[in-house]
Amino acid sequence: MSEVTVSNISSSTTQEKLHEFFSFCGDIKSIDLKPEGDSKQSAVVTFEKPSSAGTALMLNGGTLDGEQLHITSDVEHHNHREQSQHSSSPFEQSDKPRAGIAAEYLAKGYKLSDHILQRAIEIDDKQGISKRFLDYMRGLDTAVGQKALGSDQTVSGKVQSTLRGAHIRAKTIDEQKGYSKVAHEYYSKAISSPFGKSVLDFYTNTSKQVRDIHEEARRMVDQQSAASSSASNTTHATGSGAAEPDTQPSPATQASPTVV
Repeated sequence: MSEVTVSNISSSTTQEKLHEFFSFCGDIKSIDLKPEGDSKQSAVVTFEKPSSAGTALMLNGGTLDGEQLHITSDVEHHNHREQSQHSSSPFEQSDKPRAGIAAEYLAKGYKLSDHILQRAIEIDDKQGISKRFLDYMRGLDTAVGQKALGSDQTVSGKVQSTLRGAHIRAKTIDEQKGYSKVAHEYYSKAISSPFGKSVLDFYTNTSKQVRDIHEEARRMVDQQSAASSSASNTTHATGSGAAEPDTQPSPATQASPTVV
């Protein structure tokens, strides 16, 4: 069974909150949440894949609703990635590097200790990054590089000073062709940015430090903030022809659990 036991859950935590928390790990089959004493709860979370349960174990000690979760399992869940035979998506949540998943938690506002972040780095270092996810990122590297820099160019092959100018060209082409509306737009936009090479290195190399996860989380929040601000400005302009002088953009929402 691909399940983990979670204890020390706050009495205020709902099944929906618990589902959102563990959805970063991968697809969830079921959650059995029940009271435990006067002020705590416990749960059994069952995942579709053993690798997702392995990611959940990595989160032992993470904080939800002010309580440190105790996440355990009676069996060892191997962290190898299982290939999905009938998926139309280029990759699934469980294909992502554990360091990338940890960054998503931080971007969403969850509290993970540096010890947990180091654990994520060690898992990636031990097992490597899934071929499916690497193929996707390398494809983006080529596609974005050709769009921004020219034929046979890649983002990873250019220095950052070159990418700063290329970012403007890529953004213009994106707006003309509507690339911002395609799936997995975070990675595409991030790689197109002046920080593109750093983003690629983060997701395609296993050698990293805890501060790299914090930096990637900040990039996620910044991108989401920019997207929210742009959407707000567009809505005001569409509704009234121009934004009202005293109108403020809505507060920036943080990265969603499956931001890609």
